[in-house]
Amino acid sequence: MAPRSPTACGSLPPEGESAGRQSARSADFAALAARRRPRLAAGALLLAACAAVSGQALAQACAKPVYLTFDTGHMGIAPLEAEVLKRQDVRVTFFAAAERTQTDGDSLDNHWAPWWKARAAEGHEFASHTYDHAYWRGDIKGVEPRFRIRPTAGAFAGREFTWSAAEYCANVAKSSERLQLITGKKPLPLFRAPGGKTSPKLLAAAKGCGFEHVAWAPAGFLGDELPSEKVSNAQLLAQALDKIQPGDILLAHLGIWSRKDPWAPANLEPLIVGLKAKGFCFQTLRQHPDYRAWIASHP
Repeated sequence: MAPRSPTACGSLPPEGESAGRQSARSADFAALAARRRPRLAAGALLLAACAAVSGQALAQACAKPVYLTFDTGHMGIAPLEAEVLKRQDVRVTFFAAAERTQTDGDSLDNHWAPWWKARAAEGHEFASHTYDHAYWRGDIKGVEPRFRIRPTAGAFAGREFTWSAAEYCANVAKSSERLQLITGKKPLPLFRAPGGKTSPKLLAAAKGCGFEHVAWAPAGFLGDELPSEKVSNAQLLAQALDKIQPGDILLAHLGIWSRKDPWAPANLEPLIVGLKAKGFCFQTLRQHPDYRAWIASHP
């Protein structure tokens, strides 16, 4: 016998049931639905109220957010930093360029691809740092936007070029595309210019091709680029815990060649623990109020 289709109420009348009996059953269902309707409506209102309360609770649970970000580097301390983040259950945003590494390659090569993929699985976010870690050096006068650019990574590191807006955009996009390829996760439509060096024309050009720039808070500069002979890790940690404010974007790196006493992992876990103890919580830039609308409009 062919299977029978369910009725509108989700059940089947018994085999051989008369039309009259089916009509009576329909009336019974209608009466039952009428009796339950007030309770269902009340339940829906209760669920809506619960959802609203949950949303408020989540907002209150992260009343003092900070946004920890990492730019790429030599990657020598990257595995240790990842262990700290996992242990502390903290999600961050990584800005990636193909920078020279201690493994004789670059930070976006196949050697590091599994590391990036693991971070994606943990829920971290990614964005571009320009593929060639390309420093803006100045604008070129003229109607069309052109820029003096000096890459510090890749085959042309250390040389200065004149790039059009399209060429700069292509380098920003190249990093984002590589990140998506090796992680399987679409990066955020954000970028960070190396050194934070930009101009209004550069920012407009990048925004025109779909990338919003992200800098960092003054107190959010965690100091891992400073010489350890002049500024110790203890000084940097004390300063960060004293100065960081809710809403600050924090900046650290995945390895700095010039710092002899690495900032991380020595300072990373104490910083996270110390900020948590002061009531701070950690979010990614996907949740940042300045970028939520931009990200939503550039899926």
